[in-house]
Amino acid sequence: MLKFYRFATLSFLAALSSNPVYAADVAADVAADVTTDAAADAPAAHMSATKAVTVNGVTISADRIDAHIKTAIGQGRPDTPQLRIAVEDELISLELMAQDAAKNGLSETAEAKRQLEIAQQSALIGIFVQDHFAKHPITEDDIKQEYEKLKKSTSESEYKARHILVKEEEEAKKILSRLKKGAKFNQIAQKQSLDKGSSINGGDLGWSLSSNFVPPFANALKELKKGKLSEPVKTEFGWHIIKLDDIRDLKFPAYQEVRKNISQRLQQQSIQKAIGNLRALAKIESSLQSR
Repeated sequence: MLKFYRFATLSFLAALSSNPVYAADVAADVAADVTTDAAADAPAAHMSATKAVTVNGVTISADRIDAHIKTAIGQGRPDTPQLRIAVEDELISLELMAQDAAKNGLSETAEAKRQLEIAQQSALIGIFVQDHFAKHPITEDDIKQEYEKLKKSTSESEYKARHILVKEEEEAKKILSRLKKGAKFNQIAQKQSLDKGSSINGGDLGWSLSSNFVPPFANALKELKKGKLSEPVKTEFGWHIIKLDDIRDLKFPAYQEVRKNISQRLQQQSIQKAIGNLRALAKIESSLQSR
């Protein structure tokens, strides 16, 4: 399909009811995992007190075991004796591998040092993010305000349109003339449209915001009345004949459908702001970055 769409400023809406891809770096990835739900913040009810484990004299603390159990519970697994045994077994296996690697001198290799440095940095980033949101929590009011802001900014219509794309203006004019004389739009689109993604469906573009298209196409679309044809419209992809099949008010998702995603968005914005403040105070020497 010829990509005559441009990236929509409102494309966030399309992802609101699904799992979005927000994070652009490690800090944002970590921020996306931070939740404001009270239930998530509450400690899991343990069936029994966790005890430390020793492996060849090395202690795996109860706090560390509890942290892994809490992660598993947060992923939907029930807090059962079987889960606790599985978590403990996994940590024992990991400790045995780590001890053997150290015993054989693997901890002194360049690769080990590189990975340990990355692991340490990732741990500190996680702690930084937790501390940031403890001091700057995203509240329910923040989420609701952002929801209303998005809702107001997207008071647009959705259009169900179809088009025929050709290379030359003269060809577009001839097609328009045939359509006005009663030729079938879908048949011409299937045979002549250069947009192979939509031509197979008679030029149908489905329901979309006008902002999802390049400006000349979007402007022509908004000027059309239901059931009418446009004059030939020139874009960087060629010449279009557009037909507006239907129009409707944009249906914004309900608050609860998008609450979590808006919360994640606000968290990432907050983290990015904190990073921006740090960069402003930092002395950065790089051949690739200009300051």
